[in-house]
Amino acid sequence: MIKANDDPVVSSRRDQGKNGPEKRRAFLKAAAAAAVPTLLGASATPALAHDGDRHGRSIPRESISIQLYTLRGLSLEATLQGLAAIGYRKVEHAGFGNRTAAEFRAALQQAGLRATSGHQAIPQPWNDSAWHQQVADAVAVGQQYIVTPLSPITSFPADGDFTKIKGLTTVAAWQRYAEDLNRAGAIARAAGLRFGFHNHSWEFAGLEDDTPRVGFDILLAETDPRFVHFELDLYWAWFAHRDPVQLIAYAGDRIRQFHVKDMRFVDHKAAFADLGTGVIDFARIFRAASKAGEHEYIVERDDAGTSALSTARVGFDFLNRVRL
Repeated sequence: MIKANDDPVVSSRRDQGKNGPEKRRAFLKAAAAAAVPTLLGASATPALAHDGDRHGRSIPRESISIQLYTLRGLSLEATLQGLAAIGYRKVEHAGFGNRTAAEFRAALQQAGLRATSGHQAIPQPWNDSAWHQQVADAVAVGQQYIVTPLSPITSFPADGDFTKIKGLTTVAAWQRYAEDLNRAGAIARAAGLRFGFHNHSWEFAGLEDDTPRVGFDILLAETDPRFVHFELDLYWAWFAHRDPVQLIAYAGDRIRQFHVKDMRFVDHKAAFADLGTGVIDFARIFRAASKAGEHEYIVERDDAGTSALSTARVGFDFLNRVRL
């Protein structure tokens, strides 16, 4: 039996400064409760058969992963064993809890898993030595990707009202952040890693400048393709009223990873859902993505709680069933 204990899979998103785990948890809770007139409309009902043409190409097993943040309340060893039993071969971590990188890798190896990707935030303000340590940890774990999990939050209201949350608000601020991403990516590349940026919703918010551009536009334009790719979170793209198919056409092969999580509506408000039980048409998205190269498909549900292994199984089965 899996039980929560003092050694969670992930106790925090490390080294995030003002973007720490407490604010992230509050943000996720507020965001899931916020009213969202999505691309499908707030009255959309679940389309439970998002698995596309049954005769199409399947997602390769080696391209399926899961973000361990989904299972953060469960013990590490039992969780990894459970994921391996489901059929996962690799995971994406969100920190090592109270373990060293070497200890974390040993636990993965014992379960027959690899952490090909990890969420490790770039220091803000920039700290060269701190980032070198993050990269060294990623190398020690055996990662292929190192991904910074969110851009700076400049205003997080005490009442948790998602509509009042602000990210960077000017073109210049996003350009400065892009410089840090390039710096981080160059260091990662020198160590043999691919560096990625993970979006939420505020990268798509309007800016104070007189410009139609948003943060995502600036990051795409200002980051060097040699050093920075994008891990597109499909839920948060939809939440921000952006069609992932259009984003894939826009960004092309800059997108190399996906966070795959579904959206449902509770009293006309957006909420997280297990894959295939919500309103997002993943087969349509993945067919578009398949034209832009190979990708990593990472299952995640931010509020899975004690049913996290069930969520993991549903997600794995769905990604094995979906056809491109």
